[in-house]
Order: sequence, then structure tokens, then C-alpha cells
Amino acid sequence: MNFEEIAVKSHEFVSQYLNGAEVGREVDLFATGMVNSLFAMQLVLFVEREFGFAVDNEDLDYDNFRSINAIADFAGRKLGLGATA
Repeated sequence: MNFEEIAVKSHEFVSQYLNGAEVGREVDLFATGMVNSLFAMQLVLFVEREFGFAVDNEDLDYDNFRSINAIADFAGRKLGLGATA
């Protein structure tokens, strides 16, 4: 799996939550009010299930989940792909 695949899967998940709304990859999901803290937990569970790793307590930082690219970069780092965004 690479950064692009992670970003596409993450984008699909977020878009589905937003009822198909188009979201740019750099849009701050929390600052814009598009999502809330409850969705943040759903996002954490999605990342764990979809990409096959546990999100540790120290990983629970909005910066890791703030945008599609941030999610992809975070997951890529956890999967050993390095920083990609």
C-alpha cells in the first residue's frame, strides 16, 4: 500500500460520512466544522481496521487526522512508508 492508496481510501470514508460531499485533501476537517469529535473516533477505528495497525494513545492528535493528506501521512508513517505528503 502506498500514500495514494491510503489517501483514496481515507477520502472515500470521509466523503461517505459527509454524504458524498467533495472534500479537498488539504481541507482542515475539524476547523471547517465538517466533522466533530464523535466522527474523530469513527475515523480512528476506520484507520485501525482499514490499514491494520493500532492507533496508540500518543497518536490521538488532531494533527494526524486533520485532513485527508494528514491521515495518509500518519498511516504511511505507521506502516513504515515514511513521510509522504
